[in-house]
Formats: sequence, structure tokens, C-alpha cells
Amino acid sequence: MKALVAIKHSFITAIWHMLTDNVPHREPGGTYVTQRDPERATRRAITALNQLGYPVTLNPTEEGRV
Repeated sequence: MKALVAIKHSFITAIWHMLTDNVPHREPGGTYVTQRDPERATRRAITALNQLGYPVTLNPTEEGRV
């Protein structure tokens, strides 16, 4: 029930923004979460690999730094 209420709230919020700003819905895309907070995405990936038994050591390149 809580999840249903949360989804309804998200829909209502999105509809309210579309109507008040007079803009169509814009899908953020599949990489939205990663682009929004890349450090969090990195931590989650490391945690997932550690839980699978893979020790992780990061050696970022200059292009890969956030």
C-alpha cells in the first residue's frame, strides 16, 4: 500500500509540474540516476561486487574522474 501511495504521489507531482509549466512530459532516460549522483552509483556497484565475493580496487583514469 505504501508503494502504491508513493507512485500515485509521483504521478500527481509530475502532472502538476507539467500543467503549471505548460510543458510535455520528458523522460529522463536510463542513465538519469547515474548522471545525477555518479559517486553513489560507484559505491553501489562496489558494494554489489563485494557482496558477490569480488574485492574491488579503483584506479580511475583522468577521463573517469567525477
